[in-house]
Amino acid sequence: MQLNLTVGPFVSLIAGILILVMPRLLNYIIALYLIIIGLVGLFGH
Repeated sequence: MQLNLTVGPFVSLIAGILILVMPRLLNYIIALYLIIIGLVGLFGH
């Protein structure tokens, strides 16, 4: 049995849990997510 995890859903799950625990982190989590997605888009897969 092989388990393949992609980064997107894993990051979304962790971010959702952190937002539930500490709602003030929402701005930082969104900013980091957008920066990471932008860098991945610019520099390839």
